[in-house]
Amino acid sequence: MNYLAHSFLSFTDGQIVGQFLEDFIRNRDRFSFPKDIQDGITLHRAIDTFTDSHPAIHEAKKVFAPLVRLYAGAFVDVSMDHFVAKDLSLHSLAEWKAHSLHVYSVLNSHQQWLPENFKRMLVKMEQDDWLYNYREDWGIKFSIQNVLNKAKYLDKDIPVFEAFLKNKDHLQQCYDDFFPDLLAHAKGINTLLQLEN
Repeated sequence: MNYLAHSFLSFTDGQIVGQFLEDFIRNRDRFSFPKDIQDGITLHRAIDTFTDSHPAIHEAKKVFAPLVRLYAGAFVDVSMDHFVAKDLSLHSLAEWKAHSLHVYSVLNSHQQWLPENFKRMLVKMEQDDWLYNYREDWGIKFSIQNVLNKAKYLDKDIPVFEAFLKNKDHLQQCYDDFFPDLLAHAKGINTLLQLEN
């Protein structure tokens, strides 16, 4: 799962911060944050573990694996955010817009916990409204290119976006088979986290 899904699968503002921070911090530093942010880090990891083991995600990876091999999971994560953003059973368009604005506001109000590289990314994320625009093909194209640009061992011109478009219906079915299970799992993890408080 990518940024939109992780933010949607957060149950408190602190968890939003923790979910975004998880990819930017060292494991030993996680305990230096307030408990609700730590909960977000824990939830992020639980979501990633569940996602990596789900049969529908294994199926989705087959779309990208011939092109990018071990990086297939990263492109599935980006693709799933497209289907989350378009899922009007979760939120209306207005609610998705409000969700995006809320996430940017929460992250900006917790600047003291954010590493510098994340702060720089947050400026671009908010300016271009990444979270809301994942619903657009051009938003996913931008995100896919971003992954390609950051990947050390991948050619920047691999036609990953074309593979996404060609297999969009299949990827949508993978999402439909997967996301309700993930949502239920995240709710269960959150219940356990709340019992610890």
